[in-house]
Amino acid sequence: MTTLAFRLVDGLLRGAPAAGGWGAGLAVVVLGGMAYGAVMGASAGLGGDRPLQVLFSAVKVPLLLLVTTALALPSFFVMNSLLGLRADFPEAARAVAAAQAAVAVVLAALAPYTALWYATSADYHEAILFNVAMFAAASAAAQWVLRRRYAALVARDPRHRAMLRAWLGVYAFVGVQMGWVLRPFVGRPDRPVTFFRDDAWGNAYVVVLDLAWQALTRWPGWSFP
Repeated sequence: MTTLAFRLVDGLLRGAPAAGGWGAGLAVVVLGGMAYGAVMGASAGLGGDRPLQVLFSAVKVPLLLLVTTALALPSFFVMNSLLGLRADFPEAARAVAAAQAAVAVVLAALAPYTALWYATSADYHEAILFNVAMFAAASAAAQWVLRRRYAALVARDPRHRAMLRAWLGVYAFVGVQMGWVLRPFVGRPDRPVTFFRDDAWGNAYVVVLDLAWQALTRWPGWSFP
């Protein structure tokens, strides 16, 4: 089992054919995501009810990766069909799945750095920014995996290059909203631990635009009616 796990991870990172099929890839996403999520939720130590936040975060990270992918795939299938690339969609879907598994693997590898950061800084906002940086690093690494697995598709039909960009756009759009719905991942030390925020089902983009508007209206030299 250990040998198969190492072969799967090595194949993911090197772009080799996946070992173990879809089930093994799903296991990698779940276990890797849970490993990082558990560390992510321990930002304020393990006192009080923090172990519950650790459990919630361990569940939420793989949930974020899996649900975002599941929601984005149907529209990606439609776009591939419209461009006449439906026959290649199974291969494209496997490339997408490998990229998600790579995100989980890289996140798990970065978990010790997050734990070290928590040990040297107790600031909540710094913890948020550090975790954002870790997710950005994992996502960037996964893009290399995705591009490598997409190379054969692009060589076969250049239209797949447009589909690769389309997937990144759709995934990011859905992922931002899913991250907003599933918060908190870190959990504020001064607030009770909860699986969802009270306003979990709001629109992330409306919130971002509202924050941007508030920032503009407070900017020196700017005036708005």
